Amino acid sequence: MASRIAVQSLRGSSSLLRRQATAIPRLAAVPSRQYSDASRPPPEQRANAMIESLPGNSLISKTGTVVLGTGVAAAAISQELYVVNEETIVLVGTAIMFTFLARILKDPYKEWSEGHINRIRNILNTTRKEHTQAVTARIDAVQQMKDVVDVTKGLFALSKETAKLEHEAFAQRQKAAVAAEVKAVLDSWVRYEQQEKESEQADLAKAVIERVTKNLTDAKNQQDILNNAIAEVEQLVKSKAI
Repeated sequence: MASRIAVQSLRGSSSLLRRQATAIPRLAAVPSRQYSDASRPPPEQRANAMIESLPGNSLISKTGTVVLGTGVAAAAISQELYVVNEETIVLVGTAIMFTFLARILKDPYKEWSEGHINRIRNILNTTRKEHTQAVTARIDAVQQMKDVVDVTKGLFALSKETAKLEHEAFAQRQKAAVAAEVKAVLDSWVRYEQQEKESEQADLAKAVIERVTKNLTDAKNQQDILNNAIAEVEQLVKSKAI
């Protein structure tokens, strides 16, 4: 009785599997049309890929795994340990559909991941090259400044000499300024003394002129001057000078 129920359930499940199997290719026909027949692997390669996906190290172990799994499933169904129902069919169909989608999306995802990895690798390589160039440029700049100590010493000695010359020039300018100021003071004193002498001479001449003028206005002085003049003229006549 149990075997009949198992056989009937297997027949029902096989019919449902056939319907599901016919429905799945119809659903997958739309995305599969995007790929050409040339891109599909040959049947031998697909068979080998399916065999390689099975657990085991050799063909015998992989075949034994399939036979053992099939026997365990048949025994479980025949002993009513597991009852095949609609949920099982849906689960199997879903697993088949997801497996098919995974195989379809495997290559595009692989290409996308490789492109993303290559893009990140290119960015890292470019960054490394730029960093290397920056470090090299910095090393070259530092090598160009290797004589900076000697140059600094020379510039320091030159600055000391320049400061010394500037100090001497400042001292000479100060001396020249002091000499010019002293000369200006002396010139002012000379001009002042000359002005004083000229003023004294003018006063003396004025006093003499005033005194002479005053003496000339005196009648006695005029008579004396006249007498002296007459005496000098007579003397000149006597001496026959005129």
